[in-house]
Amino acid sequence: MAEYIWVDGQKPSAKLRSKTKIVDGPVRSLADLPDWGFDGSSTYQAEGHFSDCQLKPATYIPDPIRGGENILVLCEVLNADGSVHVSNTRAHLRGVAEEFKSHDSWFGIEQEYTFFEGVKPLGWPSNGFPAPQGGYYCGVGADEVFGRPIVEKHMELCLKAGITLSGINSEVMPGQWEFQVGPLGPLAAADQLWLCRWLLYRVAEDFKVSATLDPKPVKGDWNGAGAHTNFSTNAMRAPGGIEVVKAACEKLKLKHSEHIAVYGAHNEERLTGKHETSSMTDFRYGVSDRGASIRIPMATANSGMGYLEDRRPAANMDPYQVCAKLIETICG
Repeated sequence: MAEYIWVDGQKPSAKLRSKTKIVDGPVRSLADLPDWGFDGSSTYQAEGHFSDCQLKPATYIPDPIRGGENILVLCEVLNADGSVHVSNTRAHLRGVAEEFKSHDSWFGIEQEYTFFEGVKPLGWPSNGFPAPQGGYYCGVGADEVFGRPIVEKHMELCLKAGITLSGINSEVMPGQWEFQVGPLGPLAAADQLWLCRWLLYRVAEDFKVSATLDPKPVKGDWNGAGAHTNFSTNAMRAPGGIEVVKAACEKLKLKHSEHIAVYGAHNEERLTGKHETSSMTDFRYGVSDRGASIRIPMATANSGMGYLEDRRPAANMDPYQVCAKLIETICG
C-alpha cells in the first residue's frame, strides 16, 4: 500500500490530500513508483470539463501507521500534459535549491498547531475560558496540558518513519503544541514538514480530534500559532558568521513585504506586536528578542556564528514558498 499524498489548490491556504495505491513491492526507489492521476476539479486544481491532474512521486518514507513494506509517497502535481501545475510550489523550490546549492542552506522549522474538539480547543471548558496563559508552556499535569497522548503517538510515528524530528513541546495557549523538523536542506525540510502535518492529521483522526494551523485560533488575549523558520548558510556557520547573519537581516529588511506575502494567510491577526510577535508592518531584528521579526539566538551571538530565526511565518505557511524566499533574499 502506497499512500500518495499531495498539496491541493485551496486558497488562501492549501491543504493535504491523499489516496492509496496498491503497487507491486518492494519499492526500492522512486523509479518503482508509477505516476498516478486524480480529479483536480475536486481539489481546486482543475475544471470539471478537463479535470485530470498527474501525481509525480517526489519522495517517500515508511508508513509508520500501516507498517510492513507500506509507504507514504509525497507527490508533485503536474498538468495532464506533464507540465508543472500552478499549485506546485515544490517545483520552484527545486530550482532555487539547485541554483544556490553552494551556500549549503539548512532549515529548522518549528510547527505550532492547536487541537480542537468540535468547536473549542482541546481541554477548554464547554462554557467560558480556561485560566489565563502562564502555566501551559512546557507544562506538566492534567490541569496544564491537553492532548499529550496524541502528541506522543505522533512523535513516535514520525521517528519510526525516519523523519528528522528534533523536538516537541506544549505551547503557551492550552491545547496548543509544537514540533520541530530539521536541521535539513531546503527540499528535505519542506517535504518532511508536509509529511509531519499529514501524520498529525491522520493520528488525530483516531482520537476524534482535529489539528488546525490557524494562525490565530482563538481571538483575544491568547497566543497565535506560527512556524518559526531557522536558517543558516555555510558562511553563517563558519567562524565570524555573525556578520553574515547581520547582513542577512539587513537584506530581509528590504524585502519584508515580499516575505509577508507568502508567509501564510490571515497572518495579520497574529503579527500584532503582542504575544511574542513583531508588528506585521514593522521589521526589526535583535539578539534573543522574541518580539522581533528576526531573532538572533543567544548561542549565535555568543559563539560568533550560527543561524537566524525568522519569527514571521504563520503556522499555515507553505514551507516550499518560505524556504525559497529565504534563500532567494539572503543568498541572491
